Amino acid sequence: MKLVEVNSRRTEDDFIQLPRSIYRNDRNWICPLEQEVRNIFLPATNSFFSHGTCTRWVLYNQAGKAIGRIAAFINHKKVAAGHRMGGVGFFECMYNNGAAHLLLDTARSWIQQQGLEGMEGPINFGENDKFWGLLVEGFKPPSMGMNYNPPYYQEFFEGYGFTKAYDQLTNFLDATKPLPERFTKIANWIRKKPGYDFRHFDIRQFDKFAADFREIYNDAWQDFENFVPIDMGSIKDSFREMKPIMDEKIIWFAYHNEAPIAFVLCLPDVNQILRHVNGKLDLLGKLKFLWYKNTTTIDRLRIIIMGCKKKYQNHGVESALIQCLQQEVVPRGTIKGVELAWVGDFNDKMMSIHEATGAVRDKVHRTYRYTFD
Repeated sequence: MKLVEVNSRRTEDDFIQLPRSIYRNDRNWICPLEQEVRNIFLPATNSFFSHGTCTRWVLYNQAGKAIGRIAAFINHKKVAAGHRMGGVGFFECMYNNGAAHLLLDTARSWIQQQGLEGMEGPINFGENDKFWGLLVEGFKPPSMGMNYNPPYYQEFFEGYGFTKAYDQLTNFLDATKPLPERFTKIANWIRKKPGYDFRHFDIRQFDKFAADFREIYNDAWQDFENFVPIDMGSIKDSFREMKPIMDEKIIWFAYHNEAPIAFVLCLPDVNQILRHVNGKLDLLGKLKFLWYKNTTTIDRLRIIIMGCKKKYQNHGVESALIQCLQQEVVPRGTIKGVELAWVGDFNDKMMSIHEATGAVRDKVHRTYRYTFD
């Protein structure tokens, strides 16, 4: 076997194309958009390069065929804040234990050379709303940006010595059923209180909503371990990527006396269309996308993230936002289900909200940690 750093057009293409051979017989897999993955490793399209660094490798067998890949990266902001961990991600490998350990050894060595204390993975060189965590439960077609992998990857990571850092849960809400009565009463109560206002996103006021998002996010998550405030560069990166599939009326913000206090960011599960373009949005891919967009009814939404300022948590604001979303999409008559994502198993408050809606556990993505000796 031969390990090669990604530093040429050939190795870049092999890095991008490798998953096709890994999943060629897996009917659940949906190929991520190639350009979206490429953009993560381009400084011009990923603001994390302003405070981080990364490198990638491709593993070849004796016949010169790519059989594995991995990326390693460092977020200097988190390191400066005391979280002295590097990251590994975009791991793919044939069912070969020796190959998997060689990839992990290489990433580990690179991160150790940077003077860090360990590594976490699989994670993204960016925010954790996509390409984050190892799927360990719920092996079914993924939503856009969600990691999907063979079950044997868990064997690779745990056999190497990684241990669970935390799980991120995706719960599923049947949109054809009414929300529980108690949940609805709380939502109605908070929406009628003086001073509270709920409004959906408007791209024409992007700068205002982006600033509101940052204010809420940085307040809501400030007490979580290893938290690093989100900056406008990351927000703009994320919204730029979402813009082609964004539905303004399923992104909601809550205000109290005109001050932003909470949000829910939801997207249509466009993977129901993208599965037909096989990761390519070239001319043919765009034509396919337009064809299937006009002939496919997207029947599932995904709540990417919810946030509420600490002062307003447990006040029913989150329930009101979900009700706003429900009252927008149910009359459309097309949405059958909503994925409530990406709640960490350490986030008891958000887990309670998901439970109150009647949602049931659907998928689990695990973030692992490996501490150097």
